[in-house]
Amino acid sequence: MSHRKFAVLAAFATAASIALPAAAADDQALKAAIAGPQRSAAHVARDPARHPYESLAFWGVAPKKTIVEVSPGSGYWTEILAPYAKATGGTYVAGVADTANPKLSEGARKGRADFEAKYADEAKFGKITYAGFGPVSAPLGAAGSADVVITARNVHNWMGQEGMMDKVFKDFYNVLKPGGVLAVEEHRSDPTRAQAEGAKDGYVATDTVVAVAEKAGFKLDAKSEINANPKDTKDHPFGVWTLPPVKRSSANGQPDPSFDRAKYDAIGESDRMTLRFVKP
Repeated sequence: MSHRKFAVLAAFATAASIALPAAAADDQALKAAIAGPQRSAAHVARDPARHPYESLAFWGVAPKKTIVEVSPGSGYWTEILAPYAKATGGTYVAGVADTANPKLSEGARKGRADFEAKYADEAKFGKITYAGFGPVSAPLGAAGSADVVITARNVHNWMGQEGMMDKVFKDFYNVLKPGGVLAVEEHRSDPTRAQAEGAKDGYVATDTVVAVAEKAGFKLDAKSEINANPKDTKDHPFGVWTLPPVKRSSANGQPDPSFDRAKYDAIGESDRMTLRFVKP
């Protein structure tokens, strides 16, 4: 059995006991996208920590839906969702750096260009739709046009920007259809300790996410422990970025060969909340 197929099957087995919505209990097209050759080895290697099938099924991803993902990063979900949308008659929208913002950095502009080039092969990924996303961006799409909006490991990045949390959650609300789902994955702070100011360690309190979503008009529909990691003590020297996959070993981000990584690598990826909100 190939490394790729073994990693994918191991990811399924890790969360096999998790109950899935009946409509998504056996989505062969989604399984095929997760097991497909279009995925990078680096992303496949993370499947045991990210539980792609179980997470997407929990969020209500299904054929023919319009799925918006904001700040997709390296494209972990893009590699799955874009070909899945292509195969099932759906639409995948990537909310990326807002090139209409005159204050956007050249680095961010290049990052968007590189992302679009990386996923330009329509034979593999279908035709991806792009929307500008940022502090002054226009709507993510026509009002009421999306079935699912996904934000994975992004909330902490918005907390230090004045007004950003309210803006982006309202953007999510506006683009979703009534009954549409806001899917959230985020590093989860220790409920017995106060959340760090501005979530500067990368960990966010579940109550913080619920509060801003409800303020925007969403209703919390369900929580899941799909991406829980009880080994994560959340007290690392360089915040959540000490853990895989970033593996930071110094304050300035430069590798420190003398830093003992064994403890943090043994923890694995962070403990994360997995939430499903619904637009009434």
